Amino acid sequence: MHITLFDCNYSILVDIYLSVHNLLNFQGFSMDGDNAFLTAFHLILSGDPALAQIVALSLRVTLTAVLVSCLIGLPLGAALSLARFPGRGAVIVVFNALMGLPPVVAGLIVYLALSNTGPLGFLKLLFTPTAMIIAQSLLITPIIISLTRSVIDELWSEYEEQLRSLGSSALRAIPTLLWDGRFSLVTVILAGLGRAMAEVGAVLIVGGNIAGYTRTMTTAIALETAKGDLALALGLGIILLLLTLVLNAGAFLSSRIAQRQAA
Repeated sequence: MHITLFDCNYSILVDIYLSVHNLLNFQGFSMDGDNAFLTAFHLILSGDPALAQIVALSLRVTLTAVLVSCLIGLPLGAALSLARFPGRGAVIVVFNALMGLPPVVAGLIVYLALSNTGPLGFLKLLFTPTAMIIAQSLLITPIIISLTRSVIDELWSEYEEQLRSLGSSALRAIPTLLWDGRFSLVTVILAGLGRAMAEVGAVLIVGGNIAGYTRTMTTAIALETAKGDLALALGLGIILLLLTLVLNAGAFLSSRIAQRQAA
């Protein structure tokens, strides 16, 4: 019989779950009622459909928003680093300031644009996953642009003479610099992904937190906590923490690889 690594890990998790369950029962806790932690653990291990649907939607919205932001932000950030034009300093300051754009303000801007009386109201996108992607992209893109500009600034100062000797202008060097700084840019992308994954205000305003349609991990945690359903909120919180851990591990590994390449 073929046993996969997933089967082994799942068995280990089940053993841990049963051990904790038996220990708490021995100490007088009851699984029936109020042990939210055990119930949350059970929801994760059993693949609860409601929990899985919320996680899947969150990942779809967040990853799509990050992709859109990267397609816009990476080349624009590189161009902002290398181009010289009047008012460039002011543009840099604006994008740096937008890195701290309050999520509720971003949500309000998108809401006004997509509402029935707004300029994009005819698209009927309000309270849909697409509206949530737009709101998250609005939040992430300035982060991608500003951090990419910083990375390309360093690379251009290092390789400018070499690239110019090969006949490459500043703007023509953008693809080369983006490729050379790919490991550092992974950290940039992960920073944007982390911001999007933790977002609640903007997606709540433009998505409406509709069950089975626009309910993400962060909005569901807020709602279920307010309702007193701590088990589902804790289950989603655990998954969100694990995803954050994976993102930070990825950022750390990318930075280490970039340092080794630079050495």
